[in-house]
Amino acid sequence: MAQTGRWPYTATRPFNLRHASLQRRIPGSDPARRHDMTPMDTKNTEPALGDGRLTALPSALKWILLLLLSLLVAGALEYVRFPAALLLGPMIAAIVFATNGARLALPRPPYIAAQALVGCMIAESLNGDILRRFLEDWPLFIGATLSVIALGSLLGYIMAKRQVLPGTTAVWGSSAGAASAMVLMAEAYGADTRLVAFMQYLRVVCVASAAAAMAAFVFNIAGAEPPPLVFFPDIDWQALALTLAVTAASTAAGHYLKIPAGTMLVPMLVMAVLNSFGLVKIELPLWLLAVAYAMVGWRIGLAFSRRLLLHAAKAAPQVALSILILISFGGCLAFLLWYLLGVDPLTAYLATSPGGLDSVAIIAATTHVDLPFVLALQTARFLMILALGPSISKFIANRIKG
Repeated sequence: MAQTGRWPYTATRPFNLRHASLQRRIPGSDPARRHDMTPMDTKNTEPALGDGRLTALPSALKWILLLLLSLLVAGALEYVRFPAALLLGPMIAAIVFATNGARLALPRPPYIAAQALVGCMIAESLNGDILRRFLEDWPLFIGATLSVIALGSLLGYIMAKRQVLPGTTAVWGSSAGAASAMVLMAEAYGADTRLVAFMQYLRVVCVASAAAAMAAFVFNIAGAEPPPLVFFPDIDWQALALTLAVTAASTAAGHYLKIPAGTMLVPMLVMAVLNSFGLVKIELPLWLLAVAYAMVGWRIGLAFSRRLLLHAAKAAPQVALSILILISFGGCLAFLLWYLLGVDPLTAYLATSPGGLDSVAIIAATTHVDLPFVLALQTARFLMILALGPSISKFIANRIKG
């Protein structure tokens, strides 16, 4: 297999069956399906590294064991209040299985359904209060947001140019926010979803930890315990049925219109508009979101291999350094907001923190800060990353090729 620099895969679609050498190594690959396959469409397109200890088990038993391990890991992570535990638990469990010869692959329909539910979850947070707060100080929000996006893109370009990671993978992975959305959108644009997930969730963990540490040690504030998770709340079944019906219709529209990442973006936009005008009440019980997170985690984790895991480990120091630079830059922006505009220091720091929206929102809600300001700036960054991410990725890809 031809190698480019330090990365032994192609620059743009690293695990695609269009590689003739990989096609010959995978028995039964169907030429009729190769035109529309993405890097996540196969269980493992790398050269076989030998059977693992799970290879001989029946498929049904492997799925049961994967479910049990996912519950165990997610429960342990949630117990210690780890960010994104409901997604990371299944993903870690799936990586363990994939690197031990499980040879499982999640079918695409449940993955598409999970994408749509993630889009609805995002839409639920886009309400009128945040829009009003944004309009009050929109030049400030846009300036702060664009500066963070620009730095993240520059770091991604540097890592891609130095071939720390292949193609546009580093660009999507360096995006300063919208971790779940970036992982899902990256696949639609040909990046390696597994490595994007590795970068994004490492950033989420680092940013959330830094925000909690700043609140507790620098500002001497120990926020209240976050509320316990309620997996089976009282449900408005009519609202749930309407939510699922609209989601299904908008997902189908996104799929048939062939919009990149349309199975997430179209439901998100449709539900955000309907929810803002009071036409639909978004009802998403936590047990349903947990299933969606598990589907996304399994889809990503089951595509890992021992070789890919080794490359991720080798890239970890550079990725960690880029995250540290992003966090430090956010701190500098917070200092400017405090020094020039008189914004409360902790409010400014939480608002400019590059990602970890859920964790930052919990910290902000349990401390004495300007919560609407924090959420407005975080949401503005989130939406602008969604809007600009594909264009930035294409621009940097062309620069790398040039």
